[in-house]
Amino acid sequence: MKTILVTGSNGLLGQKITEKILAEGRVNLIATSKGLNRVPVVGGYEYAEMDILNAEQVKEVVEKYKPDAIIHTAAMTNVDTSEANKQLCYQLNVTATENLVSLCDEHHIHFIHLSTDFIFDGGDGPYIETDAPNPLSYYGETKLLAELAVKKSKVSWAILRTILVYGITNDMSRSNIVLWAKGALEKGEPVNVVNDQWRTPTLAEDLAEACLLAVENNAQGVYHISGKDYMSIADLVRKVADYWLLDQSLILEISSASLNQKARRPAKTGFVLNKAIKDLKYNPHSFIEGLKIVDEQMRNSVR
Repeated sequence: MKTILVTGSNGLLGQKITEKILAEGRVNLIATSKGLNRVPVVGGYEYAEMDILNAEQVKEVVEKYKPDAIIHTAAMTNVDTSEANKQLCYQLNVTATENLVSLCDEHHIHFIHLSTDFIFDGGDGPYIETDAPNPLSYYGETKLLAELAVKKSKVSWAILRTILVYGITNDMSRSNIVLWAKGALEKGEPVNVVNDQWRTPTLAEDLAEACLLAVENNAQGVYHISGKDYMSIADLVRKVADYWLLDQSLILEISSASLNQKARRPAKTGFVLNKAIKDLKYNPHSFIEGLKIVDEQMRNSVR
């Protein structure tokens, strides 16, 4: 079995990769993240503290375990925070990636890099892998720069771009749109949602599966990984309300311009998944199937 090292293993995607490996045993896992391990199961894999901004620590961990592949999930992903903290965003999203790529080149490690639909301007979605990027935000700029660093390197690499990841797991450091909408509507709070942005939301389990498929198939090149259902953010929230039988009259549709956010968002992204389906045998759940999975996990967690 291959040994993989995952950065950002405390995040939603990182925890889903850990859960999947523990359940299926397809690879050996070295989980790494900043600070203590937040995954409740501690057996069946190794955990190493690793701050991706600490180049010496990263070098020590990579050289200790010498994995066959690195799945790089760690990043600054909050779009407005990235706009307000550009130096830190650059260090986390670009410099840390460059450092990992250099180590992968030195030790012949397959590098799987997570990227985003925000490298596109949203003028012509859904997108295929070869469409021209044109980021609107600093976050998108840094993720594109990281992609370019990977592409110009000599390493064996795959870039997995994704969109609006949702799901639930232990001790989450931040929410996501499904949990936010469900939580607010359950409390009877009105929610403002944009009706002029379109996406193909991604179940975290599907993205975790794609990461493992990329390792197992020694994937090379860029792949678009998301859900298969294309919808507006307003429609997404209405589907959440409908699934959990919540009050849709609390949903207030607004335009993106009225939010006055620090960073611009692309209007229409979404991904065409044909390449991932053909090359990796990627088979994502529908959005409603994804909500059912989240619902079951919530029910199980309170038992």
